[in-house]
Amino acid sequence: MADAFLCIGECMVEMAPTDEGTYAMGFAGDTFNTAWYARKLLSKDRPVAYLSAVGTDAVSDKMLDFMQGAGVDVRFMSRIPERTVGLYMIHLDHGERSFSYWRSASAARCLTQDKSNLRQGLAQAGIAYFSGITLAILTQEDRCTLLAELEAARANGCIIAFDPNLRPRLWPETKTMCAAVMRGAEVADIVLPSFEDEAAWFGDADTTATARRYSEAGASVVMVKNGASEALSLSHGAIMRHPVRTVDRVVDTTAAGDSFNAAFLASYLDHGDIAAAAEAGVKQAAWVVGRRGALV
Repeated sequence: MADAFLCIGECMVEMAPTDEGTYAMGFAGDTFNTAWYARKLLSKDRPVAYLSAVGTDAVSDKMLDFMQGAGVDVRFMSRIPERTVGLYMIHLDHGERSFSYWRSASAARCLTQDKSNLRQGLAQAGIAYFSGITLAILTQEDRCTLLAELEAARANGCIIAFDPNLRPRLWPETKTMCAAVMRGAEVADIVLPSFEDEAAWFGDADTTATARRYSEAGASVVMVKNGASEALSLSHGAIMRHPVRTVDRVVDTTAAGDSFNAAFLASYLDHGDIAAAAEAGVKQAAWVVGRRGALV
Protein backbone atom coordinates (compact mmCIF):
# COMPACT_ATOMS: atom_id res chain seq x y z
CA MET A 1 0.00 0.00 0.00
CA ALA A 2 3.03 2.28 -0.11
CA ASP A 3 1.66 4.07 -3.18
CA ALA A 4 -1.72 4.93 -1.63
CA PHE A 5 -3.68 8.08 -2.41
CA LEU A 6 -4.19 9.32 1.16
CA CYS A 7 -6.69 12.10 1.92
CA ILE A 8 -6.60 13.83 5.29
CA GLY A 9 -9.44 15.89 6.75
CA GLU A 10 -13.03 15.75 7.95
CA CYS A 11 -15.95 13.74 6.64
CA MET A 12 -19.37 14.85 7.89
CA VAL A 13 -23.00 13.86 7.81
CA GLU A 14 -24.54 15.68 4.83
CA MET A 15 -28.19 16.70 4.68
CA ALA A 16 -28.88 17.50 1.03
CA PRO A 17 -32.14 18.91 -0.42
CA THR A 18 -34.24 16.63 -2.62
CA ASP A 19 -36.67 17.46 -5.43
CA GLU A 20 -39.52 16.73 -3.02
CA GLY A 21 -38.45 19.49 -0.64
CA THR A 22 -37.09 17.10 1.98
CA TYR A 23 -33.50 16.27 2.90
CA ALA A 24 -31.52 13.11 2.23
CA MET A 25 -28.75 11.97 4.56
CA GLY A 26 -25.34 11.18 3.18
CA PHE A 27 -21.67 11.54 4.07
CA ALA A 28 -19.32 14.10 2.55
CA GLY A 29 -16.63 16.70 3.23
CA ASP A 30 -14.10 18.38 0.97
CA THR A 31 -11.17 15.96 1.28
CA PHE A 32 -13.42 12.91 1.53
CA ASN A 33 -15.24 14.00 -1.63
CA THR A 34 -11.87 13.99 -3.39
CA ALA A 35 -11.10 10.53 -1.99
CA TRP A 36 -14.48 9.24 -3.19
CA TYR A 37 -14.00 10.52 -6.72
CA ALA A 38 -10.35 9.43 -6.78
CA ARG A 39 -11.43 5.88 -5.96
CA LYS A 40 -13.70 5.91 -9.01
CA LEU A 41 -11.05 7.37 -11.28
CA LEU A 42 -7.81 5.66 -10.27
CA SER A 43 -6.85 2.14 -11.27
CA LYS A 44 -7.86 -0.49 -8.72
CA ASP A 45 -4.24 -1.35 -7.94
CA ARG A 46 -3.70 2.07 -6.33
CA PRO A 47 -5.32 2.13 -2.87
CA VAL A 48 -7.30 5.20 -1.77
CA ALA A 49 -7.33 5.78 1.99
CA TYR A 50 -8.82 8.35 4.34
CA LEU A 51 -7.21 9.58 7.55
CA SER A 52 -9.41 11.29 10.11
CA ALA A 53 -11.23 10.52 13.36
CA VAL A 54 -14.79 9.54 14.21
CA GLY A 55 -16.66 8.59 17.35
CA THR A 56 -17.77 5.16 18.53
CA ASP A 57 -21.50 5.84 18.08
CA ALA A 58 -23.92 4.46 15.50
CA VAL A 59 -23.58 7.31 13.00
CA SER A 60 -19.78 6.95 13.10
CA ASP A 61 -20.20 3.25 12.36
CA LYS A 62 -22.44 4.09 9.40
CA MET A 63 -19.87 6.55 8.08
CA LEU A 64 -17.12 3.95 8.19
CA ASP A 65 -19.39 1.42 6.50
CA PHE A 66 -20.12 3.97 3.78
CA MET A 67 -16.42 4.65 3.21
CA GLN A 68 -15.60 0.97 2.99
CA GLY A 69 -18.54 0.40 0.66
CA ALA A 70 -17.08 3.06 -1.64
CA GLY A 71 -13.75 1.23 -1.69
CA VAL A 72 -11.93 3.71 0.56
CA ASP A 73 -9.50 2.17 3.06
CA VAL A 74 -10.38 3.17 6.64
CA ARG A 75 -7.45 1.66 8.53
CA PHE A 76 -6.21 5.15 9.44
CA MET A 77 -9.53 6.31 10.90
CA SER A 78 -9.15 6.87 14.66
CA ARG A 79 -12.08 6.18 17.04
CA ILE A 80 -12.66 8.67 19.88
CA PRO A 81 -15.35 7.59 22.38
CA GLU A 82 -16.30 11.02 23.72
CA ARG A 83 -16.75 12.57 20.26
CA THR A 84 -18.95 12.11 17.20
CA VAL A 85 -18.99 13.30 13.59
CA GLY A 86 -19.96 16.76 12.36
CA LEU A 87 -23.08 17.56 10.36
CA TYR A 88 -23.89 20.10 7.66
CA MET A 89 -26.98 21.07 5.69
CA ILE A 90 -26.93 22.32 2.10
CA HIS A 91 -29.12 25.24 1.01
CA LEU A 92 -29.49 25.78 -2.75
CA ASP A 93 -30.38 28.95 -4.65
CA HIS A 94 -30.36 28.50 -8.44
CA GLY A 95 -27.59 25.95 -8.19
CA GLU A 96 -25.38 27.96 -5.85
CA ARG A 97 -25.00 26.47 -2.40
CA SER A 98 -24.60 27.73 1.13
CA PHE A 99 -24.24 25.66 4.27
CA SER A 100 -25.23 25.42 7.91
CA TYR A 101 -22.78 23.50 10.10
CA TRP A 102 -22.81 21.63 13.41
CA ARG A 103 -19.21 20.49 13.96
CA SER A 104 -17.84 21.96 17.21
CA ALA A 105 -17.56 18.50 18.84
CA SER A 106 -16.34 16.74 15.70
CA ALA A 107 -13.93 13.91 16.31
CA ALA A 108 -12.01 15.00 13.20
CA ARG A 109 -10.66 17.93 15.18
CA CYS A 110 -8.48 15.36 16.96
CA LEU A 111 -7.15 13.65 13.83
CA THR A 112 -3.47 14.43 14.54
CA GLN A 113 -3.48 13.47 18.20
CA ASP A 114 -2.56 9.86 17.41
CA LYS A 115 0.83 10.71 15.91
CA SER A 116 1.68 7.06 15.33
CA ASN A 117 -1.42 6.63 13.19
CA LEU A 118 -0.62 9.79 11.23
CA ARG A 119 2.93 8.66 10.56
CA GLN A 120 1.83 5.18 9.53
CA GLY A 121 -0.69 6.64 7.13
CA LEU A 122 1.84 8.95 5.52
CA ALA A 123 4.43 6.16 5.34
CA GLN A 124 2.00 4.21 3.14
CA ALA A 125 1.17 7.14 0.87
CA GLY A 126 2.52 7.85 -2.56
CA ILE A 127 0.50 11.06 -2.47
CA ALA A 128 -1.10 12.81 0.51
CA TYR A 129 -3.85 15.37 0.00
CA PHE A 130 -5.16 17.91 2.52
CA SER A 131 -6.97 21.25 2.50
CA GLY A 132 -7.36 24.59 4.20
CA ILE A 133 -10.39 23.12 5.97
CA THR A 134 -8.19 20.33 7.34
CA LEU A 135 -5.96 23.03 8.83
CA ALA A 136 -8.89 25.14 10.04
CA ILE A 137 -10.48 22.47 12.24
CA LEU A 138 -7.24 21.83 14.15
CA THR A 139 -5.76 23.70 17.08
CA GLN A 140 -2.58 25.62 16.34
CA GLU A 141 -0.51 22.91 18.02
CA ASP A 142 -2.18 20.11 16.06
CA ARG A 143 -1.89 22.12 12.85
CA CYS A 144 1.85 22.40 13.39
CA THR A 145 2.01 18.65 14.03
CA LEU A 146 0.25 17.87 10.76
CA LEU A 147 2.40 20.23 8.71
CA ALA A 148 5.61 18.88 10.25
CA GLU A 149 4.59 15.29 9.47
CA LEU A 150 3.63 16.24 5.90
CA GLU A 151 6.96 17.97 5.46
CA ALA A 152 8.79 14.88 6.69
CA ALA A 153 6.76 12.64 4.37
CA ARG A 154 7.58 14.93 1.45
CA ALA A 155 11.28 14.65 2.27
CA ASN A 156 10.85 10.87 2.09
CA GLY A 157 9.38 11.02 -1.41
CA CYS A 158 5.64 11.39 -0.81
CA ILE A 159 3.92 13.88 -3.15
CA ILE A 160 1.95 16.43 -1.12
CA ALA A 161 -1.14 18.05 -2.68
CA PHE A 162 -3.03 20.94 -1.10
CA ASP A 163 -6.28 22.78 -1.80
CA PRO A 164 -6.28 26.08 0.16
CA ASN A 165 -10.11 25.98 0.31
CA LEU A 166 -10.39 29.30 2.13
CA ARG A 167 -13.31 29.33 4.60
CA PRO A 168 -13.08 32.43 6.84
CA ARG A 169 -15.94 31.36 9.11
CA LEU A 170 -13.77 28.48 10.38
CA TRP A 171 -10.96 30.80 11.47
CA PRO A 172 -10.72 33.33 14.32
CA GLU A 173 -9.54 35.99 11.85
CA THR A 174 -8.58 36.17 8.19
CA LYS A 175 -4.94 37.03 8.99
CA THR A 176 -4.57 33.70 10.79
CA MET A 177 -6.29 31.89 7.93
CA CYS A 178 -4.05 33.37 5.26
CA ALA A 179 -0.87 32.70 7.24
CA ALA A 180 -1.87 29.07 7.87
CA VAL A 181 -2.80 28.52 4.23
CA MET A 182 0.54 29.84 3.02
CA ARG A 183 2.31 27.62 5.54
CA GLY A 184 0.31 24.70 4.12
CA ALA A 185 1.45 25.65 0.63
CA GLU A 186 5.08 25.61 1.77
CA VAL A 187 4.94 21.85 2.41
CA ALA A 188 3.11 21.05 -0.86
CA ASP A 189 4.30 19.95 -4.29
CA ILE A 190 0.90 20.58 -5.91
CA VAL A 191 -1.47 23.41 -4.95
CA LEU A 192 -5.05 23.57 -6.26
CA PRO A 193 -6.57 26.97 -5.36
CA SER A 194 -9.88 28.48 -6.48
CA PHE A 195 -9.41 31.98 -7.88
CA GLU A 196 -12.61 33.49 -6.48
CA ASP A 197 -11.50 32.70 -2.93
CA GLU A 198 -7.93 33.80 -3.54
CA ALA A 199 -9.00 37.13 -5.00
CA ALA A 200 -11.32 37.77 -2.06
CA TRP A 201 -8.83 37.00 0.73
CA PHE A 202 -5.39 37.52 -0.80
CA GLY A 203 -6.33 40.32 -3.20
CA ASP A 204 -4.96 38.56 -6.28
CA ALA A 205 -5.58 40.58 -9.45
CA ASP A 206 -5.86 37.54 -11.72
CA THR A 207 -5.24 33.80 -11.91
CA THR A 208 -1.60 34.36 -12.87
CA ALA A 209 -1.02 36.26 -9.62
CA THR A 210 -2.51 33.39 -7.64
CA ALA A 211 -0.38 30.83 -9.44
CA ARG A 212 2.82 32.81 -8.97
CA ARG A 213 2.20 33.35 -5.24
CA TYR A 214 1.87 29.63 -4.61
CA SER A 215 4.76 28.80 -6.93
CA GLU A 216 6.96 31.18 -4.97
CA ALA A 217 5.89 29.39 -1.79
CA GLY A 218 7.49 26.23 -3.16
CA ALA A 219 4.89 24.35 -5.21
CA SER A 220 6.17 22.81 -8.43
CA VAL A 221 2.63 22.60 -9.87
CA VAL A 222 -0.17 25.13 -9.28
CA MET A 223 -3.58 24.52 -10.85
CA VAL A 224 -5.88 27.55 -10.42
CA LYS A 225 -9.57 26.70 -10.77
CA ASN A 226 -11.77 29.56 -11.89
CA GLY A 227 -15.40 28.49 -11.78
CA ALA A 228 -17.07 28.88 -15.16
CA SER A 229 -14.08 30.82 -16.52
CA GLU A 230 -10.75 29.72 -17.98
CA ALA A 231 -8.46 27.87 -15.55
CA LEU A 232 -4.70 28.37 -15.40
CA SER A 233 -1.75 26.19 -14.47
CA LEU A 234 1.85 27.03 -13.64
CA SER A 235 4.33 24.18 -13.72
CA HIS A 236 8.09 24.65 -13.49
CA GLY A 237 7.72 28.21 -14.78
CA ALA A 238 5.43 27.37 -17.72
CA ILE A 239 1.93 28.89 -17.75
CA MET A 240 -0.95 27.17 -19.56
CA ARG A 241 -4.57 28.23 -19.87
CA HIS A 242 -7.34 25.66 -19.85
CA PRO A 243 -10.85 26.26 -21.25
CA VAL A 244 -13.91 25.13 -19.31
CA ARG A 245 -16.82 23.07 -20.61
CA THR A 246 -20.22 24.56 -21.27
CA VAL A 247 -22.81 23.23 -18.83
CA ASP A 248 -26.43 23.24 -20.02
CA ARG A 249 -27.86 23.56 -16.53
CA VAL A 250 -26.09 24.08 -13.23
CA VAL A 251 -28.03 22.13 -10.61
CA ASP A 252 -25.65 22.08 -7.65
CA THR A 253 -22.04 23.28 -7.43
CA THR A 254 -21.32 21.25 -4.29
CA ALA A 255 -18.03 19.32 -4.68
CA ALA A 256 -17.24 20.81 -8.08
CA GLY A 257 -13.76 21.76 -6.91
CA ASP A 258 -13.29 18.54 -4.93
CA SER A 259 -14.14 16.39 -7.94
CA PHE A 260 -11.92 18.53 -10.17
CA ASN A 261 -9.04 17.90 -7.76
CA ALA A 262 -9.63 14.15 -7.80
CA ALA A 263 -9.69 13.95 -11.59
CA PHE A 264 -6.72 16.28 -11.99
CA LEU A 265 -4.59 14.37 -9.48
CA ALA A 266 -5.63 10.94 -10.80
CA SER A 267 -4.71 11.90 -14.35
CA TYR A 268 -1.49 13.65 -13.32
CA LEU A 269 -0.38 10.63 -11.27
CA ASP A 270 -0.99 8.34 -14.23
CA HIS A 271 0.52 10.46 -17.00
CA GLY A 272 2.32 13.53 -15.61
CA ASP A 273 0.65 15.68 -18.28
CA ILE A 274 -0.69 19.00 -16.94
CA ALA A 275 -2.92 19.74 -19.94
CA ALA A 276 -4.51 16.28 -19.87
CA ALA A 277 -4.95 16.48 -16.09
CA ALA A 278 -6.65 19.87 -16.35
CA GLU A 279 -8.99 18.58 -19.05
CA ALA A 280 -9.88 15.60 -16.85
CA GLY A 281 -10.64 17.97 -13.96
CA VAL A 282 -12.78 20.26 -16.09
CA LYS A 283 -14.73 17.31 -17.51
CA GLN A 284 -15.39 15.81 -14.08
CA ALA A 285 -16.48 19.11 -12.50
CA ALA A 286 -18.83 19.87 -15.42
CA TRP A 287 -20.52 16.51 -14.90
CA VAL A 288 -20.86 16.97 -11.13
CA VAL A 289 -22.48 20.44 -11.23
CA GLY A 290 -25.30 19.08 -13.37
CA ARG A 291 -26.47 16.83 -10.51
CA ARG A 292 -27.50 17.20 -6.87
CA GLY A 293 -25.25 16.46 -3.92
CA ALA A 294 -21.54 16.18 -3.28
CA LEU A 295 -21.11 12.56 -4.38
CA VAL A 296 -22.84 11.72 -7.66
